[in-house]
Amino acid sequence: MLTPASSATKPDPQDLLAWYDHHRRDLPWRARPGVTADPYRVWLSEIMLQQTTVAAVKPYYLKFLERFPTVEALAEAPSEAVMQAWAGLGYYSRARNLHACAKAVVDKHGGRIPGTEAELLKLPGIGAYTAAAVAAIAFNEKAAAVDGNVERVMSRIFMVEEPLPKAKPLIRALTEALVPADRPGDFAQAVMDLGATICTPKRPACALCPWMVPCRARAEGLQETFPRKQKKESGQLRKGAAFVVLRADDTILLRTRPPQGLLGGMAEPPTSAWEPDYEPSRAVLDAPMEARWQRLPGTVKHVFTHFPLELTVLFAKVAKGTPAPEDMRWTPRMTLHEEALPGAMKKVLVHALGELPGAKAKTSGQKQAKSV
Repeated sequence: MLTPASSATKPDPQDLLAWYDHHRRDLPWRARPGVTADPYRVWLSEIMLQQTTVAAVKPYYLKFLERFPTVEALAEAPSEAVMQAWAGLGYYSRARNLHACAKAVVDKHGGRIPGTEAELLKLPGIGAYTAAAVAAIAFNEKAAAVDGNVERVMSRIFMVEEPLPKAKPLIRALTEALVPADRPGDFAQAVMDLGATICTPKRPACALCPWMVPCRARAEGLQETFPRKQKKESGQLRKGAAFVVLRADDTILLRTRPPQGLLGGMAEPPTSAWEPDYEPSRAVLDAPMEARWQRLPGTVKHVFTHFPLELTVLFAKVAKGTPAPEDMRWTPRMTLHEEALPGAMKKVLVHALGELPGAKAKTSGQKQAKSV
């Protein structure tokens, strides 16, 4: 429940903007002061930043933008190319939605990203936060972009006792009431920067905060206890088997997952079904082809958004010229890094083959093992 506030304790947006003018982060997708933001770059960055840290997104963003410099280039690209460029960033439904959205922008809007929150919401893969962020940052529309950083800041400033996610409508209303008419885009980025650099989840630097005085949680010494959150229930562990086949010509057996559903459109070595009661001792019965299968020691573990996964890995070598089973293909081991392999499947291949040729070290700051 929200405690009523006197006008004297309300946070002033101008205090935050003054702080932002001196402490704004220099980010590759952020326009320089006085420069109009590119809607395509803003939209792309906001999609990439969902559930992913800035440190992880930066290299992907720059390479993606180099490969697809405009919304038209992205719309015209094959889906396989888009998924490959996204591989390793996680939450792969974002890439599918990004591609679909680019096509819609080209087909329905002549390649111009709509400039209002209402129109943006009509596009595939764009939700309330992304629509508000793009509208505010790229088009200076008075819109409240509320992400995790903003929820943390507002819940502390106003001491919102109701736990997330139930508190989302209230936090959005509180944020909307603060958005200034003259600089809505800067305000949106300022609150995000405040949450990312000062009002952090643990040990917030309250003494440096431009909203220190009106912050109710800080006044009570309770800032680290906000936002309140409902306890999450972890999904049930699922198990399965993954089959890595090395042909004598140094190629690896892969297949492409169906376009819809978990890891849709991504590449993988063939696997069994993933089930809570899967018996690894019977994994060879699910093998994609006849071979002398070797069960490798240990398992590959991965955590998806809704459940943890544990895979037993079976390895086999086959003769040169062995045909691939239906809907599968042989890929040269030296070009595996060019495939749209999600993190879980990279782990499987590393478990069986060692370090993948052409693979680079994991970017520091990237959230581990989150894929949908």
